[in-house]
Amino acid sequence: MKLTTFEKLIGSGFFSGYIPKASGTFSSLIAIPFIYFGDEILLILIITSLIFGGKIAEKFEAVYGKDPKNYTLDEFIGTWISFLYVNVSLNSIIIIFLLWRIFDILKPFPINRLELINGGWGIILDDVLAGIFANIVGQLIIYLII
Repeated sequence: MKLTTFEKLIGSGFFSGYIPKASGTFSSLIAIPFIYFGDEILLILIITSLIFGGKIAEKFEAVYGKDPKNYTLDEFIGTWISFLYVNVSLNSIIIIFLLWRIFDILKPFPINRLELINGGWGIILDDVLAGIFANIVGQLIIYLII
């Protein structure tokens, strides 16, 4: 199986998945400017990425192996979910971003269970749930502290 240049562009988050170290963190940073387009655009990006991302993830897995590090569209999706309906400020960006990376890297239960799903959905869904956790915890911290 071969990936098209377009599939590589999208699946690797504008080729950020090919950064040798910390590609997930770099991909998440590249995804942040999109939060300034507003929640409606983020929702469209998330839904579109979920619709097409699973198939692209399966192709990446066929080419690069199980849960390939080159596939970072899931990092974009998780980042965008983390920032949905968040009042954007420097403090909120720092708090939400740090929480997102913690949940994504550590994958506490039940996030880690989603990795057991085979195929493209297994690659994506753990990041979806990590993004949801980061959003909820971040919103609470922002509400209570800031």
